[in-house]
Amino acid sequence: MQLKDKLAILADAAKYDASCASSGVGKRHSLGKGGIGSTEGMGICHSYTPDGRCVSLLKILLTNFCIYDCAYCVNRVSSNVPRARFATAEVVRLMLEFYKRNYIEGLFLSSGIIRNGDYTMEQLVEVARSLREDHRFAGYVHLKTIPEASPELLAAAGRYADRLSINVELPTEAGLKQLAPQKDAPGIRAAMGELHTRILAARPSKQEAQPKRRRPPKFAPAGQSTQMIVGADAADDRAILVSSDALYRQFRMRRVYYSAFSPIPDASTQLPLRAPPLLREHRLYQADWLLRFYGFDVKEIVEDVPGQGGMLDLDIDPKLAWALRHPDRFPVDLNTAPREMLLRVPGRGARNVQRIVDSRRQGQLRVADLARLRTPLQKVLPFVVLLDHHPRQRLDDPARLRRELAPAPRQADLFG
Repeated sequence: MQLKDKLAILADAAKYDASCASSGVGKRHSLGKGGIGSTEGMGICHSYTPDGRCVSLLKILLTNFCIYDCAYCVNRVSSNVPRARFATAEVVRLMLEFYKRNYIEGLFLSSGIIRNGDYTMEQLVEVARSLREDHRFAGYVHLKTIPEASPELLAAAGRYADRLSINVELPTEAGLKQLAPQKDAPGIRAAMGELHTRILAARPSKQEAQPKRRRPPKFAPAGQSTQMIVGADAADDRAILVSSDALYRQFRMRRVYYSAFSPIPDASTQLPLRAPPLLREHRLYQADWLLRFYGFDVKEIVEDVPGQGGMLDLDIDPKLAWALRHPDRFPVDLNTAPREMLLRVPGRGARNVQRIVDSRRQGQLRVADLARLRTPLQKVLPFVVLLDHHPRQRLDDPARLRRELAPAPRQADLFG
């Protein structure tokens, strides 16, 4: 098979992997070292194809052959799809050729499982090793990690890759047993724990950070991430966020990615016939940010609201939904409220809140000050008090306020 044909098959097969961000890696360059590539520390600036795929990383599978038969996966062993496999040298060649042409800035490499976990992981590590040692590539490398691989191979992967990721696959262990009985949920979490331990061990302590002390060798400096499929099983949004919250707390994940289930050819009868609305994936990402940066917990984001059934409201964002359920917590005085409460005001991001905190040190804030700070006034003003503004009775009728702030209804897609 021609290299171009392999690339077409294996790049398309990789589009289901969502965890391709590159933030968190330290600065590194090849100037004066005879190598190639660099990382800037703030993450790669991604561009996207019309169908939403990220193209700033060479995002491919080593192979889409797989010994597993996961019901939700298009590359499962029983799937009738075209198959291809790269040699490790072919991946290295493609990576460097694309990089030299300024098409990409790094590599995102995953793979189906061939033979066994150790053999597949050896192939992935060899690609990263060759890039780093043979070609002195200093750019970004992200490796998908095989949970069944030996600790020695996980250690080797962390030496060469900037970020590692192990897919948790589905939000609940029950869902994994139903749709991917060959996968082992405790084994997946054990491998995540192994990576977490090694990442922590590689971070220098305050004493080790002193110039005269030797620092530990780097291990996956951009941390680890994971991905779960949304809508393939019966897990509701509460179960998904509970799982994500546990992953953040136990393993200090840099990101948990949510990938809406896509119906696949010759699908199992256990799977839904239609994909979940993409807006559900979007709301989960918004809720994820509330967990990580805004001081919310899962019980606050997904409360026991009649008719919701453990799901997020698709019509309005989770922070606005929480505010409308708790009008007693508002209005918030922007001139005196603590930062923790400012973060809970709808329409305000963490950076905007910091600007408010900095600005009010200079004097009392007015509506015009918010406008200069590029605050969405229509969304914010019903929930705040300023020197020249009070929402009056607007909070007395949350249902009416919801109708004012919710997006206008759209015509449903007949075939969506």
